[in-house]
Parts: sequence; C-alpha cells; structure tokens
Amino acid sequence: MAGSQRRDSPAGLVREVHLAAGGSLHKISGWWIPFLHTVFASAAFLGALVIGWKLHYYKIVKNEHYGYPHEWFPSVSATIGDRYPGRNVFQILIALTAPPRLLLHIFWYVLTARAAPKRAKALFWVGFLRTWTCAGWVYVTSGDDHDVHDVMMIAYMLLTIPYMTLLVNISDKSLFAHSARKLALNRQRRKWVCMLFFGAIPPMIYFFLNHKVYKIAGAYTTYAFFEWALIVFDVMFDALAMVEFKALDLSILPAKSDEQRD
Repeated sequence: MAGSQRRDSPAGLVREVHLAAGGSLHKISGWWIPFLHTVFASAAFLGALVIGWKLHYYKIVKNEHYGYPHEWFPSVSATIGDRYPGRNVFQILIALTAPPRLLLHIFWYVLTARAAPKRAKALFWVGFLRTWTCAGWVYVTSGDDHDVHDVMMIAYMLLTIPYMTLLVNISDKSLFAHSARKLALNRQRRKWVCMLFFGAIPPMIYFFLNHKVYKIAGAYTTYAFFEWALIVFDVMFDALAMVEFKALDLSILPAKSDEQRD
C-alpha cells in the first residue's frame, strides 16, 4: 500500500525495476474499490427494477389494499424479492457488491486509524454489522419471512446513523490525500447526502402509516419513492469514497525468502 504520489515507470519496466528493488509486482488504484461497489450496487437495484417493470408490473405494484391504477410504482422490497428472475439477478449482482464493500470498511480503517484510532475501529465494526444486516433483508425476502426481512431492514437503517456520522467526522483525516481542500470539499458533500438520507425517513414513515393504518389509496406509491430515494442516497454516500481512495495504491509484493526473514 502506498500513497498516490508514487509514479509508475514505463509499462515495460515496471515488473523488472520493482522486483529488482524488492518492490511491487503490480499496483492498482484504490479508486476501483468504491467504483466497483457503486457499479454493482446500482446495477443490482436498477436491473431488478427494469426486469420487474417489464415482466411483472401489475403484480409488483399491487399491495394488500390496492393495485393499479391507485398504486403505480413498486416498493424496493417488492422489486428485489417477489418475482423471478428479477430477484435472482438482484441477488447475484448484490453478491458481487460484497467484496468491494468489505474492502471499503477495511481500507477506511487503514486510512483513518492513525489520526482517530477509536472512531476508525468503531466505523469498521459498525460497517461490518451494517453489511451483515444488509444481507439479511436482501437474501431473506419479504415473501420468505416478512418479519425477519423488516427487522433486518430496520437494523440496517439504525446502523446507518452511526455509520454515516462517523464517516463524515473522520473522512477528512485520511492518511493519504491529493489535497486537504479536496478532503474538506468531499466531507461537505457527505454531509449533504447524509442530510438527504435522514431527511427522507420521516415522510417515508408518514406515507407508510397512511398506507398501513389508514389504508389511503396511492400512499404506498409515494412511500416507495422515498424508499428508493434512500437507496440512491445510500449508494451515493459510499461512492464519494472515490475521492479519498484515489490517493491509495494497492500493491502485490513478492514474499521474502526464508533467508531474508532470518
């Protein structure tokens, strides 16, 4: 691992020079970690929505009280968990999101542990638990077990509070950076996305109660828009890590021989 201020030698010389100096065999920018996370997560939700819209539109917009035309836009749960093949495409793509997501947590700890060790450790464990609860509502669909699905989703949203708060507070303390100004600017972007995420929760709850308790026609469609907004803001929040991770290089190093270790 190294800061991005290092410059590669010409392509044909990279392997020989680095190996001769005991350096890296190959190097890749850390920017790819949040980039791949963003691509796979976006493709999973968008793919499930497009497939569900094309193949099962009237079924996924229908709920226990109303159907089309009173309800005309599907909720996240109905889109990702109710019908084949949308559910399966979503679960495959979201599985591909797991490796970069876990790497995000690991390298956020690496980048911030020196400046804020306690908060960096808390961020890592909160992020790990949040990923676990995400798997809970993704792979246990509302059709499988509605209670487990809802509990895991609520736990995920509750863990999002310390996750976003901690990351906003320590993201500008990254060990590597192109400039302090870029870190500060990206921290401001995170604050805005964080506020948008939490700002969408009260109206979402309001329209869900209108649907569930008062059985108001069309309330579930409005609720679904706020639910999808949370997904967009969630993915956007982690996508901002491309700024900090661009200053991080990941290297493959040759192992030392037994003589060198001794």
